Amino acid sequence: MRTPIIAGNWKMNLLAEEGKELVKEIWKNIPGLSGVDVVVCPPFVDIPSVASAINEKGMSIELGAQNMHWEESGAYTGEVSPLMLKDLGVKYVIIGHSERRQFFGETDQGVNRKVKSALAHELIPIMCVGESLEEREAGQTEEVITGQVKRGMFELSAEKASNVVIAYEPIWAIGTGKSATAEDAEKVISGIRKTVLELFDKGCSEKVRIQYGGSVTPENIVDFMAMKDIDGSLVGGASLKADSFSEILRRV
Repeated sequence: MRTPIIAGNWKMNLLAEEGKELVKEIWKNIPGLSGVDVVVCPPFVDIPSVASAINEKGMSIELGAQNMHWEESGAYTGEVSPLMLKDLGVKYVIIGHSERRQFFGETDQGVNRKVKSALAHELIPIMCVGESLEEREAGQTEEVITGQVKRGMFELSAEKASNVVIAYEPIWAIGTGKSATAEDAEKVISGIRKTVLELFDKGCSEKVRIQYGGSVTPENIVDFMAMKDIDGSLVGGASLKADSFSEILRRV
């Protein structure tokens, strides 16, 4: 049985003190919550402050980062390494988000290097895949997603691959207020699970957790979670509001 995982991607929002207060408010709203892994992914500069709040209150909330470099150190101005994230208590890291691909030129090959590095440093990658509106309308969703999964998990062992969290985020649904129907998301995500089965083995495909992301709200999360292959969500805007994020967690 796969444990659902809900991760909040704060993107480039909230100052350090605001992030600290948000995580405190979330925890206040969900005392004793169990049966779901909860992750918050603040901007890099907020991580120490949020980590302090989590540790101070003994919260059952894990820290995630929004990106990382694949090298441990070096002349990579502006980058953050897996060792730096580990040092701050980070457990998860989002890799290959569509905004990174769109605005910063990230490629499937770069995603693969980061996924390998995260796993080598005992970080859990949340590897994002998703199609654009143009690709969807052209009937290319399956081809695009399958290719991203295959290239992102290239040369992984089944053991390593089973620790990857895959987030299916249709680009046309991110921040637009539009979301895929639960049935549409399930169709794509079951296809992802089938691809993992073909790449590795049944054990791996049954263990890998696959999230849906894209305008997720307390109102629609139950529909997504009712699907057999959907194991949680990578939440954007709703994760910036304690009440909405907490309600998503309760409903999951």
